[in-house]
Amino acid sequence: MSFRDRYFWVLKNTLNRATLRAARSGRGPFSLVRHVGRKSGKTFETPIMVARRPDGFVVELTYGPQVNWYRNIEAAGRCDIVYKGVEHHIDRIEPCTAEAGLQAYGNPRAIVLRILHRHEFRFLHESSSDH
Repeated sequence: MSFRDRYFWVLKNTLNRATLRAARSGRGPFSLVRHVGRKSGKTFETPIMVARRPDGFVVELTYGPQVNWYRNIEAAGRCDIVYKGVEHHIDRIEPCTAEAGLQAYGNPRAIVLRILHRHEFRFLHESSSDH
């Protein structure tokens, strides 16, 4: 098992479990992305931090586009976001520039993201039937 694989295993089995509970409660900074596995067909919930926009959400890909949750939603072209306890249906995933992503998060989060050199963002478009 590579260092990267061990690192992701630790995250999945410790931090993600704690943040999953916080995200389900609808309190705090975490939301859930509900997605279907590309291979298994199983439904998964992954805690993430999002920035709300009028027609969807901006997400920052902290660990890059190779993580399973992102690969699953990209393959499906859809997912659900549970934001503050309310489910939102996402009907497409679009590129998002670093500047637009940082602006969506606003300060102080944008300052932290700049310091950490975060520049991979995506826009998750909310289905028009949800607006």
